[in-house]
Amino acid sequence: MSSLRNTLTPFFKARDGAVAPILVFAAIPLLATVGAAVDYSRASNARATMQAALDASGLALAKQNVSADALAQAAQSYFNANFLVAGMSEVHVTASAGAISGGTSLTLSAAGSEPTTFMRMVGYSAFPISVTTKVIRIADGLGCVLALNPSASASITGQGSPSVSLTGCSLYDDSSSPTAVTVGGSAKISALSVGVVGGVSNANNGLITDQGIMTGMGPIADPYADVNYPSFSGCDQRNYKPKASTTISPGVYCGGISINAGVALTLNPGIYYMDGGALTVNGGATLSGTGVTIVFTSKSNNNYATATINGNATVNLTPPIAGPTAGISMFGDRAMPLGTTIKLNGGSTQYIGGAIYFPTGNVQYAGGADTSTSCTQIIGDTVTFVGNSAVAVNCSSYKTRPFSALVVRLVQ
Repeated sequence: MSSLRNTLTPFFKARDGAVAPILVFAAIPLLATVGAAVDYSRASNARATMQAALDASGLALAKQNVSADALAQAAQSYFNANFLVAGMSEVHVTASAGAISGGTSLTLSAAGSEPTTFMRMVGYSAFPISVTTKVIRIADGLGCVLALNPSASASITGQGSPSVSLTGCSLYDDSSSPTAVTVGGSAKISALSVGVVGGVSNANNGLITDQGIMTGMGPIADPYADVNYPSFSGCDQRNYKPKASTTISPGVYCGGISINAGVALTLNPGIYYMDGGALTVNGGATLSGTGVTIVFTSKSNNNYATATINGNATVNLTPPIAGPTAGISMFGDRAMPLGTTIKLNGGSTQYIGGAIYFPTGNVQYAGGADTSTSCTQIIGDTVTFVGNSAVAVNCSSYKTRPFSALVVRLVQ
């Protein structure tokens, strides 16, 4: 203020141009207004840049799933990398996390001071600026079909004319192929949502979703990657083929189990090892069991066990809810040759509750269409629907592991 007064005093004292002081005095409000507009515009641009940098930092932070202890430091680091406005002082960032239904909410705030040029002549040396953003990260756990192959074309496909209903659950495909999900002919697959690393073929005609199709997403992790079944040895039965309806106990069934029409086989709770051969259930036969895991493996590391459930076979299996294979009804050995075919084509009288897990297998599936399907997960290297099917993931009572894509979005 003193410098402004010193500058203007000679004009007011001048006698040879009395109008000059008046003009200068009249120009002060105009100059102040123009100067304030310039400073305000620069501050407004700085605020917009700060908001964009904070939004980008929040999205990056949410995708990294940073621990609470490292949250503030990580937020500041991301912000510093994104915010490139020179001259702003006292810039600092705060971050906090809170739980929400299905995920986490992150709130970030940034503040600083933008120096003025013109407004400092009237006592305002800086504009304070602050912004806030909120990001949510949600994994709803509503996946019920997952293909793990990272590159195969048609890694999930509907063949012929099946109608596949994924009730209240989502289909995911880890393949980067542009035709990873392929729905051919008159096939229809309806789902809560579809997510794929690569792309889809015939999506407009064959895929029906409530929440849309997401392409180019990150791959879904195998939810059972750390699960292993207990070791086994010996053979309790070889090439087991019951002649009449009966009940059997857990054990090692070398050469598999074959059930023909008219025979009902009941499995007591526990783990059943198919060491080579196949589990074969023909039309008219019945296979049932509660608290059961069937492991498809090979002690000799060749002739790995497979499964063939034929049309009109009656199947009703549910998994254990505790123990090493909790939530899994069918478990394919990870050493099984890639692409081994698993045929689960029982149709409307086939219900396999819990997880059908063949991480290296090609799971061919047709089942559950006319049953009270409540919980079925299908996880394979590839998955093919070959007939009408119904799948759902009301799985809380079966202890299956949920999986889904991570959704990260700004909410303010």
